[in-house]
Amino acid sequence: MSPLVAQKLIRLQTIVAERAAWTDQLTQIKRLYCWLLEVEHLLDKSLVPEGEVVSNAMVGSRLDSWRERMAAQLTDGSLSELERECLSEFLRVLSNLRPYLVQCYDREDFPRTNNEMERSIRALKTQYRRVSGRKNWNTYLLRYGRCVAYAAWWEQDAVHRTLLEQRVARLDRFKKRLPGTILRRCRANCRYKLYWGGLLRAPR
Repeated sequence: MSPLVAQKLIRLQTIVAERAAWTDQLTQIKRLYCWLLEVEHLLDKSLVPEGEVVSNAMVGSRLDSWRERMAAQLTDGSLSELERECLSEFLRVLSNLRPYLVQCYDREDFPRTNNEMERSIRALKTQYRRVSGRKNWNTYLLRYGRCVAYAAWWEQDAVHRTLLEQRVARLDRFKKRLPGTILRRCRANCRYKLYWGGLLRAPR
């Protein structure tokens, strides 16, 4: 055996020995990762068999069953100390977030993940910038609040626009003018108070 081959063999044996020392840790990490994937599959609507109705109650029941099954493993002695600690923390987080994790299945168009929610918000912001030409939309958001998303929901396709026109057509003309009339009166009253308040506070 040449010196070069012997050197490479020693290096390979060293790498294999280090890999063998990490076997237990890698096994634990794989098991923890499998738990995370199981929960993801329970919450992922796209993985449900075709034809099965997905609802908040159904997903919540499946998640609760999984939590109960995993909680039993904390006391059966099948897990190491590190695995029990990680699983306990994972179950605690799931218990705290459980009311919020299963609230997006009864509404078909509701964003399911945080990334989907951020993309929908970015789409609203982009739409406002395109229409107004302004870069900052904080004033617009503070003024109209959640109505920003409500208006975009009505305008997302022809079906929603037609439904909006049908509902608006059923409104009484006086009721349609009433919000604008009230708003103009409130603004006029506010300007009146500011004007006379300024005169009263002005130095003589």
